[in-house]
Order: sequence, then structure tokens, then C-alpha cells
Amino acid sequence: KAYVELLQSHGIQISMTENGDPKENAVAERVNGILKEEWLNRETIESLEQGRERIAEIIGLYNKRRPHLSNSYLTPEEAHGQSGILKRQWKTYYKNKQDMYKNEEEGVSL
Repeated sequence: KAYVELLQSHGIQISMTENGDPKENAVAERVNGILKEEWLNRETIESLEQGRERIAEIIGLYNKRRPHLSNSYLTPEEAHGQSGILKRQWKTYYKNKQDMYKNEEEGVSL
């Protein structure tokens, strides 16, 4: 409760999954972790403006220069330019595959 109040007192919008379970939003959690571990934890951000600019730069690097195992070592930009289906190469924590794919084939449509 104190954490939520602290965020609210600074005008920070709180964004959480329906049940507070990070597995519900595993992809976003993974991306956030990568951005922190590979870039942000090594830097000192002095202002909100600097933070916004740096995050925009990092997202560009993540999408255009960083190869991803889940994309067969293509960058997201390269994978997006492909056609067909990429073979799924990541773990799932869902108990039921239908929950994950919502009746789609096992893969990612491009």
C-alpha cells in the first residue's frame, strides 16, 4: 500500500496485470528486464527529459540492432519484414496452449 501511495503522490500512473501476476504479461516483463539489464542499469539518468530521450534511443537499438533468439537471431525489424511464420523458440508459462495462441497455429504470423 505504501508503494502505491508513493507512486500516486508523484503522479505516476500504475499499470498492473489483472491479477498482479507477471506471467500474465510475460513478454512485456521480459522486454523491460532486457532494457534494464543491457542498458539502463549501467547508466545514470539525470532528468525525466533525458530518461525519455534515452529510452527512445534504446528502443531503437532493441528493435533495429539487437538480434533476438526468439526471432531466429533476426532483429525485430528484420523479422517484421519477413513473410510466413517464425518457429516459436521461447518458453511458455501458460498451462493451456489455447490461452496463449487463442486458436492460432504454433508460431508467430508475420
